[in-house]
Amino acid sequence: MNDAAKGQVNKSAAEVYEDFFVPALFQQWATRVADAARIKPGQRVLDVACGTGTLTREIAERVNMKGSVVGVDINDGMLEVARRKAPEIEWRQGSAESLPFEDDSFDAVVCQFALMFFTERRAAIREMLRVLRPGGRLAVAVWDRMENTPGYAAVTELLQRLFGDEAANAMRAPYNLGDEQRLSFEFVNAGVSDFEITTQPGTARFTSIKDWMYTDVRGWTLADMINDVQFDRLLGEAKLALQEFIGADGKASFPAPAHIVTAKKS
Repeated sequence: MNDAAKGQVNKSAAEVYEDFFVPALFQQWATRVADAARIKPGQRVLDVACGTGTLTREIAERVNMKGSVVGVDINDGMLEVARRKAPEIEWRQGSAESLPFEDDSFDAVVCQFALMFFTERRAAIREMLRVLRPGGRLAVAVWDRMENTPGYAAVTELLQRLFGDEAANAMRAPYNLGDEQRLSFEFVNAGVSDFEITTQPGTARFTSIKDWMYTDVRGWTLADMINDVQFDRLLGEAKLALQEFIGADGKASFPAPAHIVTAKKS
């Protein structure tokens, strides 16, 4: 897997991700994943592939001073932003496929929009269960099918036309577990016999087409694929190709549903 398929971003992209992507797309899911994991005061919780810490910070508020939360991520740039935003939280570098924690260490384990990027997904699921205490709860969120997220389906078509397979495939990567049967297959083959998948609606919201394209390119793996000249070309084409997603106020919005997988460790 290349860096795009793994969802790896550089330091500059991590900054844009936190400032633009989080409010536009990811923040709305932090409360939902925390709810699905049934986070309570006093618990010890692990956020796997925490990124810049959107979900981790939500959980920190819920467990309060009686509990604790650890955010683990393999990406230095993401962790640097996370530490600056919440220095009081414990942040660790590590891969999901080999978590740096003892067995039965956490009351709950969460993972928001990262499973689709892991090199060995089943190994990562097994690791999340390994560090979870008996009776503990796992909650994992992944994006629904791309065709159910029309804004990004349109962007992918645009990238394909302008820049070819590499850029288009980078945009497709976050949606590669959107098929529920494929998603279930990963959990079953990881040895999880009892789990539930729920699909919830969501909405992506950007202040303008320019901000939308800036966020997608500069806050994601595309940052290393598309230069300034290409970005200007993309922006010009996007203003025509993406008009159906623009409201009278000039803001962009479109459906962005996701699946949340929950399981309880026996």
